[in-house]
Amino acid sequence: MNIPFAIPECRVAHLVERHDDHLVVPVRLDAATGCCPECGHASRSVHSRYHRHPADLPLSTSQTKLRIEVRRFYCLNPTCRRRTFAEMPTDLLAPHARRTRRLGEAQARVGLTCGGAGGARLLAHLDMPASRATVLRLVTRMPMPDTPAPIRVGIDDWAIRKGSRYGTIVVDLDRQRVIDLLPDRTAPTVAGWLERHSGVELVARDRSTEYARGASLGAPQAQQVADRWHLLSNIRQAVERWLHGAHARLRSLPLLPGSTAHPARRSRAFARSTTELEAGAQSRMRWQASYDEVRRRHAGGEPLLAIARAMGLARATVRKYASAETFPARLPHGAGPSLLDPHVAYLAGRIDEGCENAMALWREIREQGYPGTSRQVHRFVAERRTRPVRSGRKPRCATASDSQRPGTEAPLPPARQLAWLIVQPNSMLDEGEAAVVSRIEQDDTARAVTGLARRFTVLVRAAGKRKTVADDPDEDAAADIAAWITKARTCDAPAIATFASGLDADIAAVRAALTEPWSSGQAEGQINRLKLIKRQCYGRAGLDLLKRRMVLAA
Repeated sequence: MNIPFAIPECRVAHLVERHDDHLVVPVRLDAATGCCPECGHASRSVHSRYHRHPADLPLSTSQTKLRIEVRRFYCLNPTCRRRTFAEMPTDLLAPHARRTRRLGEAQARVGLTCGGAGGARLLAHLDMPASRATVLRLVTRMPMPDTPAPIRVGIDDWAIRKGSRYGTIVVDLDRQRVIDLLPDRTAPTVAGWLERHSGVELVARDRSTEYARGASLGAPQAQQVADRWHLLSNIRQAVERWLHGAHARLRSLPLLPGSTAHPARRSRAFARSTTELEAGAQSRMRWQASYDEVRRRHAGGEPLLAIARAMGLARATVRKYASAETFPARLPHGAGPSLLDPHVAYLAGRIDEGCENAMALWREIREQGYPGTSRQVHRFVAERRTRPVRSGRKPRCATASDSQRPGTEAPLPPARQLAWLIVQPNSMLDEGEAAVVSRIEQDDTARAVTGLARRFTVLVRAAGKRKTVADDPDEDAAADIAAWITKARTCDAPAIATFASGLDADIAAVRAALTEPWSSGQAEGQINRLKLIKRQCYGRAGLDLLKRRMVLAA
């Protein structure tokens, strides 16, 4: 049987032996003499022979083993402490190894892509079997590549264990490759890495103060560039924080003249049971007490983080309560999908005509294709009843239609959704969304916040569109952001003023974000890949294995 590929430093002794589950290739070493590893003297005097049986790359669809005849020589140097030595095929095989170097490299490459358990399953189908522990051991033994010194890097944090422990990823922006993974996201760790790579000239980062301090300490000569996506996200978060406090005031604003009524439909969920209403009232009382306590502590000068730890609340909740002018109660639940929805317009019209017999209405819509029971029809009619029923039950509402209830014709979206509408330009809003924004702009502070948010969004997005590597710095953009900060710091919304103060403290990186083409987008993309690899390892991979799989796979 002919061998379809060469075996380094060896020649086939005779025909290949075929067994049930593998092939055996007998080979001999090509060298006529052997060199003593201790003194380096050559010798032809053979002491004895023995065989080694390492696994090799498969031939066709069969596992392959080599039967290497190894000679042991006498060392003829009288001053050498060795009396005998064995010849060693160094390119093919490591000392005491049970697999050839090329087989180990192939198994390690599979492990880089598939991980330990996945790699072991795939290697079994490729006739190169190895246990998952062996696959991981081969990956960890692979040498790290020699990479050129980075000049422009992007840094960002990633969750080793979400909510508990975070690390830092470092990406070479020129080569678009991961350079390193750091065990935490503190300033000393980042500064130490930058000190070891003194050639870094630019650092793209998010708005983290730790990364800003670490870059200033480790590479004071490097230019720092804030990420444009994070700037847009920060302005939206600032608007949302302000809305949490002002939402109750904005909900009381009247509808604009000319607003058209919505077609008949369910604008809210069906009435809840007495037990559910009591549970909701008790929950509201508990959160109201927490809100009062947070306001009291904040007015007394306690930091938000200390309040969160003392009361066992999330920091975002404490921040929202501290900035809210009134208790931020939950908005009424919207109407979920129901079998009754296609027939709401018909039912509302029949009730306006004076028919309030729920069973009669149910029979009518059942003939139209309604597949449900009469229970939902009874609940729908009970909320719109204008005269008492025979049982003497009192009417729940004096109006005949939900469309006439105050506040249900054009409800205000939640703070998070409303913040998205405020930061978007008018050209990207539909008619209903534009009407919502126009409604809240009746408030002077809301009008100022909307103008500032949209102006900032336009500045950042325009800078991102026109920037290329060959572009010259845009001085107009730097002047515009300075003017925006000056105006925003005098805004009546505390969250916007605080955001502007933060930009002013990081003004060099913010200006670079508007005038330089670089960003940490490469780091964000590599983090997505890192998350996939981490989950592929079931979250149990250590930092060294993750680093090797990220760096070596590239």
